[in-house]
Amino acid sequence: MTATARVTADAAPAPRGHGRAGVTRAVIALGGNAMTAPDGRARPEDQIAAITRAAGPIAEVVATGAEVVLTHGNGPQVGNLLVKNELAATVVPPVPLDWCVAQTQATIGAMLLDALPPALARRGVPRPVAALVTRTRVDPADPKLREPAKPIGRYLPAEQARVMVEHGQVWRDYGAKGWRRVVASPEPVEILDAAPVSALLANGFVVVAAGGGGIPVVRDADGTVRGIEAVIDKDLTAALLARMVGADVLVIATDVPAVSLRYGTPAAEPIGRVDVRTLRRWQAEGHFADGSMGPKVEAACRFVESGGRRAAIAGLDTIAEAVAGRAGTVIEGSS
Repeated sequence: MTATARVTADAAPAPRGHGRAGVTRAVIALGGNAMTAPDGRARPEDQIAAITRAAGPIAEVVATGAEVVLTHGNGPQVGNLLVKNELAATVVPPVPLDWCVAQTQATIGAMLLDALPPALARRGVPRPVAALVTRTRVDPADPKLREPAKPIGRYLPAEQARVMVEHGQVWRDYGAKGWRRVVASPEPVEILDAAPVSALLANGFVVVAAGGGGIPVVRDADGTVRGIEAVIDKDLTAALLARMVGADVLVIATDVPAVSLRYGTPAAEPIGRVDVRTLRRWQAEGHFADGSMGPKVEAACRFVESGGRRAAIAGLDTIAEAVAGRAGTVIEGSS
């Protein structure tokens, strides 16, 4: 289903608890580990098996009576499409990044449409499931659009990278490793399709939306919406989606049980319940790396600071407990 409903930039977010009275509305962001084999392989059979495993914990959340929106990563899937682009570049034009995100949203959405209903039925909650191809608007004046810096895809020898450069892509020389593509990663400003997500929730659907950070688009001065060559951080988009659909809770599911201070050192210390002011202080002290927990911590803080009841960063197997605030790193407002 492709939605065309439009939400204006100045539109207020949906009020918290926008669904049925007394019912928790949760956005659950699935990390890439939920979409691939434990060793990182992303063959079709690996992806189907991983999503089937993830369906169980998701169904547990739905069984509590919560209204649930799922969003997800798509790094391995887009990586596969980029390899196909590279191998076929002398035969057909490469597919742009906004198309890659749209394709992977639909593919992962289809797998979840297959996996979730049986998991829900086994728990006695046969709720309908919908997957929505979703666009995320960014600001065309965002300085990150002028300075592509996020590496994506694989390393290539210079002669192979040159073919892609001739197609208008930006590649950077990483020395002995080879050349690698770099792209812009602007801030998400608006989920253009938040209104149909809310409508589906209100009608009892579990909704899959805004996968891979959303299809990156800008709106021109004449109102035209068009896709751009960029990727948007999936966790920051999850926080924005949660705000725009009036979610009470944001859970970011990852491959570790909690966020840690001094991660990777003998003095590592898992963080349990924490107020957002303290987490911001630890963030400023450099505890959370940009390529690891940094975006997740930032997303959780943004959601709570915008009025969300709480956010949690937790392992996939404990997302039901995380939604209830009983597992993972649970972030709440400062008192």
